[in-house]
Amino acid sequence: MKTKAKKQLDMLHGPIWNKLPLFALPVAATAILEQLFNASDIAVVGNFTGADKTVAVAAVGANSSVIALIVNLFVGIALGANVVIANAIGRDDKEAVQKAVHTSIVVAFLGGILVTAAGELISAVLLRSLNVPEDVFPSALLYLRIYLIGMPVILLYNFEAAIFRSIGDTKTPLLALAFSGILNVVLNLFFVAVLHMTVNGVATATVISNGISSVILLRKLLCSDRYIRIEPKKLKIDMKTLGQIMKIGLPAGIQSGVFALSNIVIQSAINSLGKIVMAASSAAYNIEIFAYDVLNSFSQACTTFVGQNYGAGQIKRCRKTLFLCLIEDAIASAAAIALVLFAGKYLLTIFNNDPEVIRIGYTRLVIIFSAYTFSMLYEVMSGYLRGFGISLLPAILATVGVCGIRVVWIRFVFRQSPTFQTIMTAYPVSLAATAFMIFIALIYFRPSKRLAKKENSLN
Repeated sequence: MKTKAKKQLDMLHGPIWNKLPLFALPVAATAILEQLFNASDIAVVGNFTGADKTVAVAAVGANSSVIALIVNLFVGIALGANVVIANAIGRDDKEAVQKAVHTSIVVAFLGGILVTAAGELISAVLLRSLNVPEDVFPSALLYLRIYLIGMPVILLYNFEAAIFRSIGDTKTPLLALAFSGILNVVLNLFFVAVLHMTVNGVATATVISNGISSVILLRKLLCSDRYIRIEPKKLKIDMKTLGQIMKIGLPAGIQSGVFALSNIVIQSAINSLGKIVMAASSAAYNIEIFAYDVLNSFSQACTTFVGQNYGAGQIKRCRKTLFLCLIEDAIASAAAIALVLFAGKYLLTIFNNDPEVIRIGYTRLVIIFSAYTFSMLYEVMSGYLRGFGISLLPAILATVGVCGIRVVWIRFVFRQSPTFQTIMTAYPVSLAATAFMIFIALIYFRPSKRLAKKENSLN
């Protein structure tokens, strides 16, 4: 592009090392705020619902894996839009950027409507399949059905955020979510502590807050003076652009969905151990995910930086991005893990002060964090491949390494030793295997060299 707005990072020129954190850390902060929506739900119902607090916490936690499955699928598709737009920006192709932006907005909203309709029909059957205890089931079903009503605006926000990130603007989605996140906490307290609602109150607050954040970003896109400006008369699906987005985004979504699907299998095993274990695992998940958001943000940075530089034909900068992302991600993730472990037991008491819940929850934190080195390698290498438009291969390897191993582990190993520690061990085992397979694939295919040769031959 000829001119660049202040908020837009120049990914095509100058040093890379100092720009990666400027991109990644706001992405991490945004993801953490998104997680705080769910965490504040659990914290409020865990402290303001009286004798039913354990049931309420378990009900919200029982939906975490289901909601993650739905949202992650579309977040992956949104990542496809990110890559397509970033690549077009690298080529300085304004028309392609406009088609991708408008197609993304329409797909997000229509997809959200379809998910809401389908989800409402199968929500009861889905929760039954997860072995949710009878005393938890009514509250869990109520929370899920209200949450599903907000899927159109939830998915719209994620696609809008992907559009901003494709030009290097990660602060605008963060600021929008910060405002709606504060609103979410206020509404949670109002509905539950003042109006004496339960899980229906926190679910309603989450839907309203997500609606506000999506409207804020939509207004920004309507008023933008950059390539990504939305013009209502152009809001339609361009089938060729949709094909490009889905080619990259659908496998990425499946890859993310595989994690969530395997976690549903694990959640089902956790549910079989009773509401104390359910509450402990739910509380720990809402803490550990903060460190994961830091880890995963560098994967998204890798995808976007590689996408733009590949579009501009700067293959050496693509390789350099991978190397720097691995180093900087390792440093940032180690700091986040140390902080969470140091304050882990105190943080768990925010959700539930039952000593047994705290003990089991901290056990989960320790085991999960032992797998984060493998997770970092897996995420950054996958992000690197997606930046080149190679999305199917990581999805296939994730399906085998993550979903396959975890399902087999629960099916056979857990049956022999039905303990919480056995369930949690599935994480380091599956992530180590997946990271190894993707590393071998990366070494074998060498996308930067292969695509560089292809470019040279075409030229």
